[in-house]
Amino acid sequence: MAIRVLVNGAKGRMGAQTVLAVSRDAALELADQCDLGDDLAARIAASRARVVVDFTAPAAAYPNATAIIQAGAHPVIGTTGFTAEQIQALQALCRERRLGGVIAPNFALGAILMMRFAAEAARWLPHVEIIEIHHDGKAEAPSGTAIKTAEMIQAARSSAPRPQVESRELVPGARGTRAYPVPIHSVRLPGHVAHQEVILGGQGESLRIRHDTIGRECFMPGVLLAIKRVPDLHELVYGLEHLL
Repeated sequence: MAIRVLVNGAKGRMGAQTVLAVSRDAALELADQCDLGDDLAARIAASRARVVVDFTAPAAAYPNATAIIQAGAHPVIGTTGFTAEQIQALQALCRERRLGGVIAPNFALGAILMMRFAAEAARWLPHVEIIEIHHDGKAEAPSGTAIKTAEMIQAARSSAPRPQVESRELVPGARGTRAYPVPIHSVRLPGHVAHQEVILGGQGESLRIRHDTIGRECFMPGVLLAIKRVPDLHELVYGLEHLL
């Protein structure tokens, strides 16, 4: 039996791609599609959706995820902007209901590999910084992918090395946002979709690991994989790598 899917944020660029991908997959059934201003809980109930995909806005991410879980559907969340506390609260809510789901900062399989390779490399080259580039319509900075990469790097390396010289910023933020504590530099320009480069430095050498998103269709294999996998889960996971 095909998995019934509701796509929330269907009028957006990612949502529209998801509607198309779900409609073309014989294992899935597009039960409904909705957007800003719609009653999400009511639409989930009326459509009998088993999985709800959310690509909306950071301000709506947590309320939407809560509504999906409380409605008894499996969440597949591509919207970014969650705090660590919000993710933990949603995971607790899913555990209570033995409901599987995923929050993924990035659904591109190449981006997942980029993050994994960066974490592995940071074990041996712990001096590292991240540059992430997105289109000028992206609502938040740094990106969820950059934050997730920084978390993975910090977890992989034994300690955060001190720089040879602590740079004095003549302009605040010149050395980027420091998270976990990996410097992240965010660029927002027209003409781009999503790109990230992790630069690692060592004694007399440099390693660069880069992922480039050419078109939003690259996210769809990961989205479809998540839709098909979450009904078999009994918890909410953070990151698509947990489904690979």
